[in-house]
Amino acid sequence: MIRVLVVDDHPVFRDGLAGLLSTLDDIAVVGVASSGEEAIAAAMTVAPDVVLMDLNLPGLSGVESTRRIVGATPQVAVVAVTMIDDDDTVLAALRAGARGYVLKGATGAEIIDALRSVAAGGVVFGRGVAATVLALSTGRPREDGLTDRERDVLRLIAEGASNTQIARTLGLSLKTVQNYVSRILDKLQVADRAQAAQRMREGRA
Repeated sequence: MIRVLVVDDHPVFRDGLAGLLSTLDDIAVVGVASSGEEAIAAAMTVAPDVVLMDLNLPGLSGVESTRRIVGATPQVAVVAVTMIDDDDTVLAALRAGARGYVLKGATGAEIIDALRSVAAGGVVFGRGVAATVLALSTGRPREDGLTDRERDVLRLIAEGASNTQIARTLGLSLKTVQNYVSRILDKLQVADRAQAAQRMREGRA
């Protein structure tokens, strides 16, 4: 039986996920938490095998909560289940000790598969994150320094898409897209979106 702690500050998502997991014969939900502090206390008390951890928590972040849980109980596997997929956050979660990273847009079946895989000792990265993890782990060189996801954003900028349209197309939050655009301008050393788009059209990015 896989013992699971579900951590999320949104009650609808948290309770829905806990309810789904409770219907499975090989999984027992041993606790739920709505903050990082609650997650750490619960992890010390209920001894889960897997923690499903939202990263955008009030107070103590999910990344820091992951670091403290893994540091105190290294046998516990943490899977980040979040809407955030920017490179910095993915890398921070991995460095904190997360053994899985799944976006909230994933299906229930995908989250369950990830949970079972890390419980068996595996490492899992869901759709939309795997390419980012590969680029970060291999250090794949690019002349312009852009990641695959940043190039996706840049391509849409060159096509004239607004940040809102980019967010909808790539399944990202508007804030995440804004962060990508800022990093793209910085890496390409250009002043605005128009210059970045021109670099893309000229094949120089």
